Amino acid sequence: MRIPYNKELKEYARQNRLNPTLSEKLLWSKLKGKQITGYDFHRQKPIGRFIYDFYCYKLRLLIECDGETHLYFETRENDRQKEIYAKSIGFYLLRFDDVEVIKNMQGVLKMIYDYIEKFENKELY
Repeated sequence: MRIPYNKELKEYARQNRLNPTLSEKLLWSKLKGKQITGYDFHRQKPIGRFIYDFYCYKLRLLIECDGETHLYFETRENDRQKEIYAKSIGFYLLRFDDVEVIKNMQGVLKMIYDYIEKFENKELY
C-alpha cells in the first residue's frame, strides 16, 4: 500500500525536526540508525493530514510522544483522529507520555520490542 505523503506539511514537519521535545530527542537517540533490530525509523513524517513523531514503514508502526498539550480536549480529539487514520491505512500507533519516555526509557523500548515481536510473528493482524 502506498503511504499518502502530505507535501503541504513538509515544512512544518521540518520545523518539528529542528525543534524536538526532550522526549522526542531521547527516543530518537534509540531509534535512529536502525538500532532497533535493524528497522529504519523516520522522524516527523507527514502522512495524510497528520504529522507522526516516528514512522517505520516495514513495521507498519507509528509512534507518538505526548506532552502536556495532549491533556486538552481539542488535542485529545486530534489524537483520536490520528489513531483512526493510522489504522485506516494499516498502521499501528504506539503512544507514550513525555514523562514515561524521560523517566522510563527501558519500559518504552520494551513496548516497542514487544510490538516488533508480535509483528514479526504475525500476531497483530
